[in-house]
Amino acid sequence: MNETLRFGRECGEAMAREEPVVALESALITHGFAHPANLQITRAMAQAIRAQGATPVPIGIWEGLPLIGLSDAQVADLASDRTAAKVSVRDLPLIRVRGTHGGTTVAATAYLAQRAGIRVFATGGIGGVHRGHPEDVSADLPILATTPIIVVCAGAKSILDLPRTLETLETWGVPVVGWQTDEFPAFYSRRSGLRVDVSVDDPCDIVEIFNTQRALGLSQAILVTVPVPLADEVPADVVEPLIARAVAEAEADGVAGRDLTPSILARMVTLSEDRTRRANESLLVNNADVAAQIAVAFTQI
Repeated sequence: MNETLRFGRECGEAMAREEPVVALESALITHGFAHPANLQITRAMAQAIRAQGATPVPIGIWEGLPLIGLSDAQVADLASDRTAAKVSVRDLPLIRVRGTHGGTTVAATAYLAQRAGIRVFATGGIGGVHRGHPEDVSADLPILATTPIIVVCAGAKSILDLPRTLETLETWGVPVVGWQTDEFPAFYSRRSGLRVDVSVDDPCDIVEIFNTQRALGLSQAILVTVPVPLADEVPADVVEPLIARAVAEAEADGVAGRDLTPSILARMVTLSEDRTRRANESLLVNNADVAAQIAVAFTQI
């Protein structure tokens, strides 16, 4: 424990024993799903991680300070706390003044996890470049460009401009690895028509890439992209018209900035008759499972 970073007991003990750990974001608890679904999906992800022999480490803001390893009770409190803030990197010093609780985004979680010494982080989909608004770029991308951590996701959220997002990742030198696929997943859909940099089938290969990256002194993250399980996929030809409608409705309503993505995702659930919600939950648990395999592989090399 220091003035800016605190560790939960289970996380601290696991890291002291050099056991595999996997970071989890908390914005999906505070802003991603309604209660009690937010608590149920977080517990399902934690269970998937434990089943592979690793320790789940939910990261969040507790009383204004980053906490690496929220307890089960704290996760439950965040899940029902409607006043919790959504905290990105720029908000980390600001929320300390307020002294309140908060859910950390992909960017904030990746930053805090790496600072705490955690090498693997599981999430749903990263942010990116917004469709029709190339000036609107998620804070996730610059953090991925400057934070050496493995981020396991289902690609970028498919409501975004995926070609521009991939181009930005390439510009900033972030390697995009496909887990048992040579195509960049499109969140709800398994295929996007866009290629990844390399495809791997073994978690030890990802550890080798990470170790080589560190030996070369490179500072970027490694983005490991995992397709949504086939049984829960919403194919691109089904989801694309729904995205176009949800985006048009959001723009007509004047929704913009950090409210745009959550608004569109929520509308997608209704338009898809709940299919996108089921896909989202499925890919989150699947990503947690893959991330745990990678974390365990560090102990095997």
